[in-house]
Amino acid sequence: MAATECRIKNELGSITVVEDVISTVAGYAAVECIGIVAMASKRATDGLVELLGRENLKRGVRVSLAEESAAINLYIIVEYGVSIAAVAKNVIESVKYRVETMVGIKVDKVNVTVEGIRVN
Repeated sequence: MAATECRIKNELGSITVVEDVISTVAGYAAVECIGIVAMASKRATDGLVELLGRENLKRGVRVSLAEESAAINLYIIVEYGVSIAAVAKNVIESVKYRVETMVGIKVDKVNVTVEGIRVN
């Protein structure tokens, strides 16, 4: 069973951060990147891709927590005409940096899945 929260211990005590917080931080970091039009969420029932703006960023993010680290999967829609490789690299670096500095946990990897391209 996967963990749904992460505990950070220091000399003053411990901090518990739930998975939703990590997902939201990662989602905000992703949509701030140039070339991202929206987050995408696949509905398991019918395989359709649902576009998500800023209102529910964590639905385009999947977090897998280990004891002291996380792996993050992002599902994005990119703007037509941009370099997908450059956008993905920027998203990976931004999400890793933001989660590690804001939340305080190590990010093992960030996987980006481009679900579509859209004219903005």
